[in-house]
Amino acid sequence: MIACFVTGTDTGVGKTLSSCALLHALARHHRRVVGMKPVASGAEPDGQGGWANEDSLALRAASTLVVPPQLDNPVLLPDPVSPHIAAERAGVTVQLAPILQAYQQLAAQADAVVVEGAGGWQVPLSPQLRIADLAVALQLPVVLVVGLRLGCINHALLTADAIRASGLPLAGWIASRVDPQMREPEANLAYLRKHLGAPLLADLPWQAQPDARAVPVQLPLAWQ
Repeated sequence: MIACFVTGTDTGVGKTLSSCALLHALARHHRRVVGMKPVASGAEPDGQGGWANEDSLALRAASTLVVPPQLDNPVLLPDPVSPHIAAERAGVTVQLAPILQAYQQLAAQADAVVVEGAGGWQVPLSPQLRIADLAVALQLPVVLVVGLRLGCINHALLTADAIRASGLPLAGWIASRVDPQMREPEANLAYLRKHLGAPLLADLPWQAQPDARAVPVQLPLAWQ
């Protein structure tokens, strides 16, 4: 079973689009692929009388395996704010055990699982728990989504160092062109290709209407 954990250099850098692109790429090689959003902040009507997160809905649309919501999004928080604040408002304490149990059930059914984090690597989920702690508990290789904009080199290198310091491998990274007005994007991209020490899996162009199916992804050979 193939699995990875997708994190980003910040919030709004294209983690969900990248995760969906990875799911579509994996589906070309594997029959049962599924996305997971362990902790999601911000709920909207799902059209079926319930509630769902926008990112979770996108991951479900890109998955080939249909699972109950409590497996692919075990923690859904109503308010679209940082998870630890949303959890406090909802009177919820985010804990690892239910998330790990949901992941294990997904892994038992799937050929490939893409787990999308929330925000960046050090985003808090509770006073004692961060996204990094969740990734370490899952023991998955990490894919880093780098939002190409001013300051991205610093953010990318710091995050890559933190991922490796946690003991997890950086399996690859995805460049996400979130700022169409960015100066010298190619020079920034070239620097990161040289210094991140991991393969570039995809280069996401800026899109007014993002389409994950149209993104070319170069999967690691072990994932094909």
